[in-house]
Amino acid sequence: MSLKSAAPLRIFAATAMSFFVLTAPDLGAQVINQGLQPGLTRAPDSARKISLDEAISLAQRNSPQAIQAAGTERTSKAARTSAIGAILPSANLSAGHVIQLGGNTARLNQNGELVAVAQKPTNTLGLGLNMTLFDGGQKLYDLRTAKSQIEAAEANTVAVKYNVALGVKQQYYAVLAAIESEDAARLQMAQATEQFKTSVAKVRAGVATRSDSLRGVIQVGNAQLALITAQNNKESADAALTRMVGSPVPVTADPASIQENLAALPDSAELAKLALNGPAVEQAQANVEAAREATKASKATYLPSLSASYSRSGSGTDPKFGLGDDPFSYNGRLSFSLSYPVFNNFQREEQVVRAKVSQMNAEATLRDQQLASTQLLTQNIGALRSASQRVAVQAASVAAAQEDVRVQQQRYNIGASTLLDLITSQASLATAEQALIQARYDYRIARAQLEALIGRDLQ
Repeated sequence: MSLKSAAPLRIFAATAMSFFVLTAPDLGAQVINQGLQPGLTRAPDSARKISLDEAISLAQRNSPQAIQAAGTERTSKAARTSAIGAILPSANLSAGHVIQLGGNTARLNQNGELVAVAQKPTNTLGLGLNMTLFDGGQKLYDLRTAKSQIEAAEANTVAVKYNVALGVKQQYYAVLAAIESEDAARLQMAQATEQFKTSVAKVRAGVATRSDSLRGVIQVGNAQLALITAQNNKESADAALTRMVGSPVPVTADPASIQENLAALPDSAELAKLALNGPAVEQAQANVEAAREATKASKATYLPSLSASYSRSGSGTDPKFGLGDDPFSYNGRLSFSLSYPVFNNFQREEQVVRAKVSQMNAEATLRDQQLASTQLLTQNIGALRSASQRVAVQAASVAAAQEDVRVQQQRYNIGASTLLDLITSQASLATAEQALIQARYDYRIARAQLEALIGRDLQ
């Protein structure tokens, strides 16, 4: 090997030696005291804390889905009012004032002279009434269809309400999980810092090797990374929650407002009954009823229709429309008409087929929704029970891991165990804490999904 090719190796070796000559305390101080780049400093958490009930209320008021569902319900009620009005007679009131331009009449005056006389303005007044006496029951079926559509819209509003609540709960619980992870990361950071200080003191006292302090530096760095990740996750979760509730200012979850409810659920038979009467099933049932009424209405076109009309009108020169002394004559008209479409190019047949197909589709959707509710009920109950058991198991694991860390810390302080044993115990504690956070999150989500399915809150 030439001297020229060996030069880079010597430079690398010198750099590596200078790095490892750096003492562990100095390296640890750099890790502990390092900050973010200028301009990237994390701003203080200024998000407003809101309770879960407040978050749900804001979302149900500001959510586009909730607004659309409320609009659909209003238009359905307006359609029912229109269907009622179609049964009643229609009325039309008219009035007119006609001024003749030119065409003056002539008459003799007292002197026997022929003079022109301007015509007086003509006024007209009229009232018209029209009513369908019989149309095969189509308007009655339309009214029933409108009522069924209102029931479907109301069930959809309830379903959207609980779906919005489910989405808010999922994000709210995600924020709580992020807060719990951040708290655990801060505790891990504090433990790693204290452990590093202890290891440095023991190295300087000559009762431990430099490896202990270097491992302490690694622990501090890992704790910093865990804290940074937890803080980023919380900020992202807060931003998603703020958007979901429609708040103009940043909001976050309030852990003090959450009370864990681990009470026993109603029995399976009661839950099954509630699921089969949930918002989604009720909406599908109302759609079936509306489709059946629409099928009946489509068959009404095979029957004749009978309508009646009445009109009364008056005209004259009386400026008070018949209430004065000038001439004003009235006349009235009553008529009946019978209509029967003998052949309308098979349009009636097409309407009947379309209505029957819509009814079959609605019935199939109802049947599938009932089966889906039973399936989701089984899944949600299983997930809820599993998560509940996991919470209990992981809580016991966290308690055991905390005691293990305490014992290992005391043993390490008196030199009865190695730093590796203590680090292993701390890693087990961190894993158990994350598993407990995840189990609590899964339990909360499973309970919220079950509440959305049955359309009511579980007490």
